[in-house]
Amino acid sequence: MCGIVGYCGTRQASDVLLRGLARLEYRGYDSAGLTVIGEEGLTTVRRVGKLHHLAEALGDEPLAGTVGIGHTRWATHGRPTEENAHPHADCTGAIAVVHNGIIENYLELREELAAAGHVLRSETDTEAVAHLVESYYDGDLTAAVAHAVKRLNGSYALAVVHASEPGTIVAARRDSPLIIGVGEAETIVASDIPVVLEYTREVLVLEDGDVATVTCDGAVVRGADGVAREPERMHVAWDLDAAEKGGYDTFMLKEIHEQPTAIRSTLRGRMGADGIVQLSEITLTDSEITAIERVFIVACGTSYHAAIIAKTLIEQWARIPVEVDVSSEFRYRDPIVDARTLVVAITQSGETADTLAGVREARANGARAFAITNVVGSRVTRESDGVIYTHAGPEIGVAATKTFTAQIAALMVLALKLAQVKGALEQARVESIWEEVTRLPEIVEAILGSNDDIEACAREYLDASSSLFLGRGIGVPVAMEGALKLKEISYIHAEAYPAGEMKHGPIALITEEVPVVVVATQGHTYEKVVSNMQEVRARGARVIAVATHGDDEIRRHAEHVLYVPRTSEAISAIPATIPLQLLAYHIAALKGCNVDQPRNLAKSVTVE
Repeated sequence: MCGIVGYCGTRQASDVLLRGLARLEYRGYDSAGLTVIGEEGLTTVRRVGKLHHLAEALGDEPLAGTVGIGHTRWATHGRPTEENAHPHADCTGAIAVVHNGIIENYLELREELAAAGHVLRSETDTEAVAHLVESYYDGDLTAAVAHAVKRLNGSYALAVVHASEPGTIVAARRDSPLIIGVGEAETIVASDIPVVLEYTREVLVLEDGDVATVTCDGAVVRGADGVAREPERMHVAWDLDAAEKGGYDTFMLKEIHEQPTAIRSTLRGRMGADGIVQLSEITLTDSEITAIERVFIVACGTSYHAAIIAKTLIEQWARIPVEVDVSSEFRYRDPIVDARTLVVAITQSGETADTLAGVREARANGARAFAITNVVGSRVTRESDGVIYTHAGPEIGVAATKTFTAQIAALMVLALKLAQVKGALEQARVESIWEEVTRLPEIVEAILGSNDDIEACAREYLDASSSLFLGRGIGVPVAMEGALKLKEISYIHAEAYPAGEMKHGPIALITEEVPVVVVATQGHTYEKVVSNMQEVRARGARVIAVATHGDDEIRRHAEHVLYVPRTSEAISAIPATIPLQLLAYHIAALKGCNVDQPRNLAKSVTVE
């Protein structure tokens, strides 16, 4: 959840750290701080709130020093206060630590350290790490950190500095993301790739249990056994522009408009000239795929809504039964999986703790696991039997947009592959579906061209305090995603329901003050959806309908109609999603909300 950055080089470290934290602020913005090693030892500055408070505290003059560490916090243990902000120091003030993750045994460690005479001043789990490193330090920071992490239960990405070793940062990780960018006479430790792009495209990917000694000349990486090893090297294809706003007011709006490119990139190369769906990253043979009898999909948040859409596609096209689980519940219910089960894990970051736990649970019980992720080299890719990458590029806005539609595109590819290998669809049908799928980028572009109409609709609902989203079939997860977007960024309560279930409770909430958003694109349940719209209007509700171009009749049943181009029902989820993203965006922006950094949220949930 939190973001960490470390720098060793020739530049002023505080400048680099601030720029890096700005690119990590989506991971948390309860507080921020940095520590720089100068001639007189460590200088630490911390502030509560968003990063600009820290920047203001530093003023126009950078802290003198070319080595340092920084942190932006999403609070888990301890309130958002300056005392609880990172970096945390030991008793001597010679050691500073930044941390992303959760130390589960921190209370036990705090008691042990206090009994040994250490004075801990914060409420955080992280401060215990600083004092633990202090207790092991004997002139070798790497050795002290290596000893300390063996005492830690839970997840961590750490960057540690010591005043007596001014040219060194020691980094370590377990179950939390951490990379090292290696440039010319400078090295950057970071939670995510956008931080390093200004300086280098060459990245070292740390494994669980690794401890890295970082200097301006690079990094020496040792595994959990203490033996030096050569880490995986990755060349990042993204450029820095991809992680900037590019002329848009917000990252979220930019990312909404990047969806045609993200979908196109995700689909590129997935159909061979011979008409065979290409999933070269998947290690299963056709015979092994044929043996699959059941699919589980595990995911959280927005990815969970993509999973529900995938259930429909896989069952309809491949005729394989599918169960969808929230990742945080999957492993705790003792799921029945075996060698004939495929588990598909969907995680934008590839580091979502609950989803990773689900993958481990599945594989421990003999199932095969595939990952759908946007981040090359992320942890889920190393723990799965195969991966389908969404090539959406970096997504900085906390509320997922382009990664969601890219996930659906990737899941369409998977569903078609399963259908083709299983022989559930004739080849002509596979090719027909694929032809329609490849038109999705142009369809999305057309919808984005109606942005002004959607903004005008949004202006009429700024005062709503609650709303209801309805759909049927594949429209249900679309409604769920629309409701989530509105909640996340505008703070308007929104509840999504299958439209047929409305009469079993939610209709009691209907008043003139509760707008109802209905996914009413044409399909086999269209007439029933229209009937549901009539029911809520009979009780005074104002209705916003997402409908198919050419459907003039729908205007009789809704105050506002947001039109999308006609598609087959199976692939209608992506077009229907776009107006709901824009509706939520404009309502939030017009209310003055920070759409890129909504309160209490973080982009990547790397703790349970």
